[in-house]
This record gives sequence, C-alpha cells and structure tokens, in this order.
Amino acid sequence: MRHAIFLPLTDPACVLVLLAAWACTPAKGDIVSLESGNIDDILGNADVALVNFYADWCRFSQMLHPIFEEASNIIKEEYPDKNKVVFARVDCDQHSDIAQRYRISKYPTLKLFRNGMMMKREYRGQRSVNAIADYIRQQKSDPIHTVGDLEELKTIDRSKRTIIGFFETSESDNYRTFAKVANILHDDCTFLAALGELSKPERFSGDNVIYRPIGENSPDMVYLGSLTNFDLAFAWTQDKCVPLVREITFENGEELTEEGLPFLILFHMKDDMESLEKFQQEVARQLISEKGTINFLHADCDKFRHPLLHIQKTPADCPVIAIDSFRHMYVFSDFKDLSVPGKLKQFVLDLHSGKLHREFHHGPDPTDVAPGQQIQDVASSPPESSFQKLAPSEYRYTILKRDRDEL
Repeated sequence: MRHAIFLPLTDPACVLVLLAAWACTPAKGDIVSLESGNIDDILGNADVALVNFYADWCRFSQMLHPIFEEASNIIKEEYPDKNKVVFARVDCDQHSDIAQRYRISKYPTLKLFRNGMMMKREYRGQRSVNAIADYIRQQKSDPIHTVGDLEELKTIDRSKRTIIGFFETSESDNYRTFAKVANILHDDCTFLAALGELSKPERFSGDNVIYRPIGENSPDMVYLGSLTNFDLAFAWTQDKCVPLVREITFENGEELTEEGLPFLILFHMKDDMESLEKFQQEVARQLISEKGTINFLHADCDKFRHPLLHIQKTPADCPVIAIDSFRHMYVFSDFKDLSVPGKLKQFVLDLHSGKLHREFHHGPDPTDVAPGQQIQDVASSPPESSFQKLAPSEYRYTILKRDRDEL
C-alpha cells in the first residue's frame, strides 16, 4: 500500500519526485477514465462517484494523482461492489467538451455525483488520502435518522429546516424515493423518518412527507405530490431546503464566489431576525425574476467586519445592504428604504446596467438630474470587492482565466 507524500507545492523538483513515485509504482487503483462515450453510463450506474477533473500540465493536478489513487484503493476494499463507489477522472485537455459541460473553472476540481446527478457542493477539503476517504465514507452514511418515538419530533432543533417522512416500511418505493432525495439534500435539511406502527397515527391517508420550517411557531407544510415521483419530490424538497436568501460563511464562501454571480448581501446582527425576515420578504416580492443573475445572501455583521470596513461601516451600522460585484462594492441607500416599492429591484437593475459603476466614477446620470441643474463630474472610486478574496486560491488551484464585465 502506498502512502501520501506531502511536499512543498512551490518546488518543481518535489513535483517531479512525486510524479516519478506515482508512475513507477504498479497501479492498483481502479480509477475510471471518463470520455464522451462512457461518462453517462458509468456515472448513471454509480451510487456515488468522485470525479477528478484535471490537466496534466497543472502541478496541483499532478500532486493529487497519487493521493487520489491511494484513496481509491482504500475505499475499494471497503466497498468492493463497483457500482457502490466509483473513483473516476477526466483529462480536461483531451475532453474539453466534458469540462465545458460541467463548467470546470479550475484544476483540479473534485465533483461528487449520485446516480449520474452532479451534486452542487464539490469536494474542497484537504488533499490527503485520509481526508478524501473519510469524505466518501460520510457520503455513504445514511442521511436519514429513524426516530424511535414520535415524542422526538416535538423536541427537534427548530433552527434547522427538517423533512419528516412517515412510512409503513423502509422497503417501499415511497421510502426509496425519500432516501434518494435525502442523499442529495442532506447538507441543506435534516431528514427524519418514522416507520411501521410508530408512524401509524400520522399515516391516516397513507405514507406522507412534511416540511417543518425554521421557527417555533411556523406551521408544517405537507407534500401533496406523488411519493414515487423523484423529480416532483426532489423539486418540492429543494424548494423548502434551499432558501432564496442563503447565509454566507467562511466555510461556503469559496463555493458561492465560484458560482460567478454578484452578491446582494444583508449584513445583520446574528440575533436580528426581524431585519432578515424583512429582507427575505422584499427579495421574494421584488427580485424573484432576478434569481439566476445575482445571489441573495445574508451575513453576520460580527463575523464579516472586514467587508463592512470596506464600505466604511461597522457592526453598529447594521443592518446594511450592499452589492459585491467581485470588482467593487456598492451600498444601498438606507435599510429603511427597503420597503419602498421597487427600490431594491432598481438597485440591482442599476448594477446590471452599469449605472452604479458610472455614478461612482462620474457622479449622477444626466437622466437623474433636475432640469437646469448643473452636472459636476465628480471623480471617485467605489470600494474594491471584499468577497472576491474568498474565491478559490491560486496557491491551491490552477485558475482558468475568464473575462468579467466591469461592474
């Protein structure tokens, strides 16, 4: 069994030594090379697949090869069924069509697939044999907690989104669909199940699934679609588990920045749920059509003091709304203006049109100046992006350069 070697990333000689050790040692890893002709079949038949998207000329890709192979060896011993866990790789230079299909923007990228479906969260952990092996073990663990008493449901953590299923048996198609959905969305929701006689009081009309939202007084919502229709069940559950306004943290910042969309952020104190609720309501009311063009986020003022300082604010000024375009940051006029019809939407539209950028550099647009009022060209510069610093690091990845419009 080979062991991972940790060497300085900046020393080309070390990279060559590592590559030589990898090339000269007989390969035992069962790593599948994916191409256009086999990728759908292999990933579609795998319960879990971890795919390494790499380029041979990338030094970080080169250093990952032996580690990835050794992790594959370990997991293969624990899960010998070839369809339970698959380790695979894609040479992105040879198969640029696949790289484009999965929007690969850096090397190496480790993406997780379940039954052919790519998971939103890729592997961003430590590049060591043990860390990758542990990650796969976690992915193979049961995401559903089976309750032993219905009283447990009265004491669940109401600060988390929870999906609860009531089933006659875990051997039914209804439960299998529920489990498939849970495998994909377990990072976003807690999944609980009550089975058999225990669940009977909640199954007066047959198996059913409910959503228990955040908040002690928030009422349950019942899933009314077919329990065996995966697409319907997944869409309903995703809508409940993945909020329109997500929280940004230092743990998920890299993932969110890599989505490539500007941020509309509410900075608020952790216990100020009232401001968050108002922001969520106005985003849903004014900006639902902008979903897909900008990310709606909220951030803890205390944890993100540095971005606040960039816009000359402190936690004492919170709640504060701002846009980070990944080039500059722009501040919304006043949180009190949030409920003014259309004002928040106009703020976002002004970003997309370039108006925010122009006004920071040249003062008010002529169309916003009253007749007869003299226009002064006021040179200024908006604060630079703060959240761009959370993007994938060039000390860890080879970043593919992409042009970004000046906003």
